[in-house]
Amino acid sequence: MENYEKTLGDQIDKTAAHYPDHEAMIFNEQRISYGQLRERVNRLAKGLLALGVQKGDKIALWLSNCPEFIYAKFAIAKIGAVMVPLNTRYKSHEIEYILGHSDSTTLIMMDNFLGINFIKLIKEMLPDTSDSEAGRLHSHKLPMLRNVICIGNEKYDGVMRLTDIMESRSGEVKSEDLKKRQTSLNKHDIVNLPYTAGTTGFPKGVMLTHYSILRHMNNNADLLGIDDKDRFIVYLPLFHVFGCIVNVVMAILRGSCLILQEYFDAGESLGLIEKERATVIMGVPTTYAMQLGHKDFNKFDLSSLRTGEIGASTIPAELVKEIINKMGVKGLMSGYGMTEASSTISGTAMGDPIEIIATTVGKPFPETEMKIVNPKTGEAVPAGKEGEICVWGFHIMKGYYKDPEATAKAIDKDGWLHTGDLGVMLENGYFKFVGRLKEIYITGGFNVYPSEVENFLFTYPKIRQAYVIGVPDKIMGEVGMAFVEVKEGVSCTKEEIIDYCRGKIANFKIPKFIEFVREFPMTSSGKVQKFRLKEIAAKRLPPG
Repeated sequence: MENYEKTLGDQIDKTAAHYPDHEAMIFNEQRISYGQLRERVNRLAKGLLALGVQKGDKIALWLSNCPEFIYAKFAIAKIGAVMVPLNTRYKSHEIEYILGHSDSTTLIMMDNFLGINFIKLIKEMLPDTSDSEAGRLHSHKLPMLRNVICIGNEKYDGVMRLTDIMESRSGEVKSEDLKKRQTSLNKHDIVNLPYTAGTTGFPKGVMLTHYSILRHMNNNADLLGIDDKDRFIVYLPLFHVFGCIVNVVMAILRGSCLILQEYFDAGESLGLIEKERATVIMGVPTTYAMQLGHKDFNKFDLSSLRTGEIGASTIPAELVKEIINKMGVKGLMSGYGMTEASSTISGTAMGDPIEIIATTVGKPFPETEMKIVNPKTGEAVPAGKEGEICVWGFHIMKGYYKDPEATAKAIDKDGWLHTGDLGVMLENGYFKFVGRLKEIYITGGFNVYPSEVENFLFTYPKIRQAYVIGVPDKIMGEVGMAFVEVKEGVSCTKEEIIDYCRGKIANFKIPKFIEFVREFPMTSSGKVQKFRLKEIAAKRLPPG
């Protein structure tokens, strides 16, 4: 029997009915129970109905990790609208493109975040709306956009306050009217429309449904043994699927508590884990490395941690060992996923030895299939041979919004999603992630996988993190360049790193160039932006 509801809105009702007094969220000094959460979600949902939001309307969220994001996520789901999460680091050009392409009618935003004045950006982007009445915007650039709503107490011309929507406008709609809209929804309706990072071409909107998210996260929660006593430390951005689906939906399914950190700070996250006795941690290699490398790491009591996930990019084996042995996350799952598959796809099992967790991304999740194919022919290859990872299952996206051509390229006629990632299926049925197809470089006719070199460099005791790219070379075609961050308080030279590599990895894999850095250009979800590293390399390498 299924233990999840038809829609995300139904699920919040069910969980609140079972655990009305349980803590649902902790944010700074706020402690919000499930009963309070449901009441605030309902008020916002009724307020949005009062604004005239229709089923299928797109509502963009430009918010940090705050309770208002959660209220909006489930209020949008209750009225059959579609959430379009926006990266908090985006500027006006990126916001304008996504708002326009998604046909968003409503924007819920902050006025500022980390020194970025969101109101100023909106006013610059929509100068023809300065004198518009709140709720009646008319912009030539964004003709679908009607409502801009801001959290906080400040008043801005043409902008409504979220508190007014929840307190006064919500009273214009009866609870019966909200229930009628909610019960009219179908589990296969689109509810989330996250946009991919767009490292090549424009970002694409990924259409995810209530069903794909709830059923998939229910399976994930079962694998991790999540229950109502668990407490999630949440610092991954909620605009990313790892944050708003893997963390939030799993917690809501089981009545767990969300400990929200507005943005990631290694020291503050360690303090929150200790203070709030977090039991579940989700992160990417970069966030874990920054926590482990924090100068006061040994001063924090992390004994409450029991399980969690690591994913999103190549995972150095030594890092996995440190997470398990030093942070105490004994039930760590190493996973593989992508937005187009409602986040996670495969994972290691509880009880797997460290060697398996460190070197594989486990087996496909329940009701999911994976295979490795020849990227040129599409034909399946046998175990042990590298190829492109393909995925099949109920949780695959419906497609890219308004882009049937890109959808047809990503999903073949048999429903298999072609990920663009390289992998290997091992004889034991586990899968190994090798790297991104587009990141491989060829030196002297030999293929080099950056992830393999990165994993090796991580074994050098002085190195905290390392990322490798291919750069042009007149003789070899391409050679490796490693960007290296050393551990705090140690000195290191390029020569000793090169010497460490000699005799341990093939000569053609040894980076020709070593660049020491203190930080890496990253996306807000914690992935290193290798195209930025290439830009840096172009400026620093000698001509020719």
